[in-house]
Amino acid sequence: MTSPSRCRPRVSLVTGLLPRPYLCLVTDRSAVGDDTKEMVQRVTQAVLGGVDLVQVREKDLPAGELLQLTQSLLESVGGRAKLIVNDRADIALVARAHGVQLGEEGLPVAAAREIIGNGGLIGRSVHSVAAATQAQDDGADFLIVGTMFASRSHPGKTPTGPGLMQEILSKCKLPLIGIGGIIPENASVVIQAGASGVAVISHILAASDPRAAASELKEAICEAWSMYGNQASVE
Repeated sequence: MTSPSRCRPRVSLVTGLLPRPYLCLVTDRSAVGDDTKEMVQRVTQAVLGGVDLVQVREKDLPAGELLQLTQSLLESVGGRAKLIVNDRADIALVARAHGVQLGEEGLPVAAAREIIGNGGLIGRSVHSVAAATQAQDDGADFLIVGTMFASRSHPGKTPTGPGLMQEILSKCKLPLIGIGGIIPENASVVIQAGASGVAVISHILAASDPRAAASELKEAICEAWSMYGNQASVE
């Protein structure tokens, strides 16, 4: 096992690649009528509005189509944001993405590291303190913590609320990103609970103006960060 102290150099990698507070956009074609080209355009606009990290999460796409989408997004986004692929470390490697986001029951961190190498980011999605501490011990670089609030993308999930973020913060020194029903009106609560950023899907992708939606949310978390950022787990 990797101890928390041995994870700290990796934390430096994350904070060096991504400015805090992070605004992460998770892709979902269903939010744009399954129109891949439209989604690429919306993601690009969202990045111009302040998105720092894009997670390509299209579990139903065949490998070839997922690779093509990832490459299209990388080309469209350019160097303005980092891009990671959900679960598919092989796609992340071939596309030369910046890393991979592993599900709570997904590929072991060590296996993903073997595929993408030491220079790639590895995130783990968690829904409990136990899962968070295990991910830290396994060598994950950051955690996406859910579910903060009720959301359209996960209607069956019972929200754990920012309280879970606070519990994880007391046990884990990795950067934490909250996900689930986050909007400008409640984003500050997530940052106050110790998050280094937030992740959203439909609030930006389904917006009439993705760039404006991203900008409004980024402004909200930056304002919260100026007040509560010292409570985040990363030193």
